[in-house]
Amino acid sequence: MNNMKKKFTAFEIGSFISTTIYDDLSLSPNTRKIDKQIGNLISSIIKNKEFTGKSNESILLRTPQTNVLLIGLGNKKCISNDKLRDAAAKASITAKNLKTKSFSFNHDVSDMTNDYIEAVVQGSELGLYNFNVYKSNKKDFRPLTMNIIIKNKIKTSLTKSIRNGEIIADAIMLSRDISNLPSRDCTPLQLASRAKKISSNRPLKTTIFNTDKLKKLGFGGLLGVASGSQQPPCFIIMEYNGGKRGEKPIVFVGKTITFDTGGISIKPSASMDEMKHDKSGGATVMAIMQAVADLKLPVNVVGLMPATENMPSGSAYKPGDVITFYNKKTAEILNTDAEGRVILADALSYAQNYKPRMIIDFATLTGACIVALGTAVSGLLGNDKKIINSLFESGERTGEKVWELPLTNEYKKLIKSDIADIKNIGGRGAGTITAAAFLSHFVDDYPWAHLDIAGTAWTQDGTPKKSYIKKGATGVGVLLSIDFLRNL
Repeated sequence: MNNMKKKFTAFEIGSFISTTIYDDLSLSPNTRKIDKQIGNLISSIIKNKEFTGKSNESILLRTPQTNVLLIGLGNKKCISNDKLRDAAAKASITAKNLKTKSFSFNHDVSDMTNDYIEAVVQGSELGLYNFNVYKSNKKDFRPLTMNIIIKNKIKTSLTKSIRNGEIIADAIMLSRDISNLPSRDCTPLQLASRAKKISSNRPLKTTIFNTDKLKKLGFGGLLGVASGSQQPPCFIIMEYNGGKRGEKPIVFVGKTITFDTGGISIKPSASMDEMKHDKSGGATVMAIMQAVADLKLPVNVVGLMPATENMPSGSAYKPGDVITFYNKKTAEILNTDAEGRVILADALSYAQNYKPRMIIDFATLTGACIVALGTAVSGLLGNDKKIINSLFESGERTGEKVWELPLTNEYKKLIKSDIADIKNIGGRGAGTITAAAFLSHFVDDYPWAHLDIAGTAWTQDGTPKKSYIKKGATGVGVLLSIDFLRNL
């Protein structure tokens, strides 16, 4: 990503270049130069209607001079960061398949903003992402350099935009790596060690609460879920102070179940292997903390990750048990597979110690969210319309779309318990909403938003096809959150 060309000059034989074209099929100045270099082949293909410029369309032209990938972007008025991110990923994947040492990406338009350059860098990096930790042959060809061809007159800080794009891509890949790791290699304590390693060379402070500390503080939810596992739980706290001294922080909370069997309310065996991804909320929060530190954002941010397995055993918590949380509220446990909200209750309660500006949590919380919204959009609920609107706008800008579900008193009544303050499930209907209703008991009046990423945290049936998203963990929430923080 460190090679930059401010204008198009010429090609070396055997090199590779990609160029974007809108559906009006007009060729930009640099594309016309490329066309001339390869004997007007681009013009010929367009004339013969072999390429229409529609969104997601691409065609590879192999010539003696160079290989050229044409990428359609559709309507010029509908251009977005996400489309450019996907186009750049297509280019990097093609360069990898061609075993090209370097490649160039051409999008020479007058509106090539910092955001667009960041998106191109992100797409190029994420398109090459490959989780090959357990492959016996780890050889994985990657192009060494990428050139972004731009117009001379663009007024933008190129070096900074490129670096920021790399930082955000690295954070997304961190989130994917953590989520993709099998539980035996990503226990709560191993995850805590990773958090400390990330903090060691960054302006981050990481604190880990062990079992004894959790007992002393009264983290009944986290300890209750952990009681069936031989792996000790922990509470991971990461703090970044980039804002003004004394300024209220934004607290991110991530559900971090390193493996979820469902506990005594055990899940069906089919697809249980995917429950290694139940730590995706925590993975997102850890990645956010890495990104805000590397980007040096002028804001105070705290990341909280309650980490444990949810396992069945003779010591496991059981349906019918009553748990007392950090804020002293009690809950009747009717289903041990509704454990995410139980550990989040302690974390959300603890977040109030920071007197936060707002609290935002990420959690693979409910299958009901997949029923309601499928796998293309994350569920969004909360108590503050301004935050919800801002998160929605960030979702539209980044392509990590969210949709608000109602959280009214009618739903909150469904989780009232006969023997405790609340119960951890509310019946068959509106499962995503009643889960959020449960969480609402632990944020008091602090501005709060909850994102249910059960359908978007890893690739499933119906996941939108994007070249920068590979099978497995998606790293959802990192792009969204960084955009949100930047636009506060």
